[in-house]
Amino acid sequence: MRTQTGFAPVNGAQLCYEAAGAGQALLLLHAGVADGRMWDDQFAAFAQHYHTIRCDLRGFGRSAMPAGRFSHHDDVAGLLDYLQVEQAIVVGISFGGKVALDLALAHPQRVAALVLGAPSIGGSEPSERIIQFWEDEETAVTNGDLDAAVESNLRLWVDGPHRQPGEVSERLRQKVGQMQRDIFMMAVPEDAEEVRLLPAAYGRLAEIAAPVLVLVGSLDLPEMVEQTAWLAEQLPQSQHAVIPGVAHMLNMEKPAEFNQLVLDFLQEKEGTQRGTE
Repeated sequence: MRTQTGFAPVNGAQLCYEAAGAGQALLLLHAGVADGRMWDDQFAAFAQHYHTIRCDLRGFGRSAMPAGRFSHHDDVAGLLDYLQVEQAIVVGISFGGKVALDLALAHPQRVAALVLGAPSIGGSEPSERIIQFWEDEETAVTNGDLDAAVESNLRLWVDGPHRQPGEVSERLRQKVGQMQRDIFMMAVPEDAEEVRLLPAAYGRLAEIAAPVLVLVGSLDLPEMVEQTAWLAEQLPQSQHAVIPGVAHMLNMEKPAEFNQLVLDFLQEKEGTQRGTE
């Protein structure tokens, strides 16, 4: 399969991207502990059916963080412009899900459908557990203890609250750990500033008209499992599914099951559209 790779000049940044396949565009947005490599088990599989694109958001993977103000959702819209994609199916996990929601609100005409895996939601209140995690992570990074900072992320986002490290694939922990370490090592200019979507997504979910599949792992944080169920209730056109036996990195833990859920949802959406034409 022919693969196109490169760096897209977007809003003063250079976003690394990879694209393959033909047909309807499908964009993969990675989690905040990862980069485009987290989609290794999805990229080729989805490219059999769609024009599949994955990227590293600025400040992740091979996309450097330049100085200045930016918003990730506008960066994503700029990437679609560069690739001459008018509208895409957008699949996002965790932080990538937040960016996908913001894109659907800021640029609704660019989003044909959403698949959201345990997404963050702009404007939502973090739990006490998450606040404590942020504080512990910041302390470790400030002290130069990247091993502790990486392990803290793995314990929360890969293992989840219901498992010990030994109960989780060591290969998965190593892969996510390397991506997270690379993020910590990324140079960030002092005046780099993310401009968040206002009003925030949390109070505007009913505005999203695109069909949405909301997924979560049964072993994810209880507050995340609860939030995804609530999210599905707020969205006008949504389906909700729980993948058993996985935590936050659901597409990496059970790729075959994740892929099938996504493809089934998209095929059903396409069948519904054909039936109304």
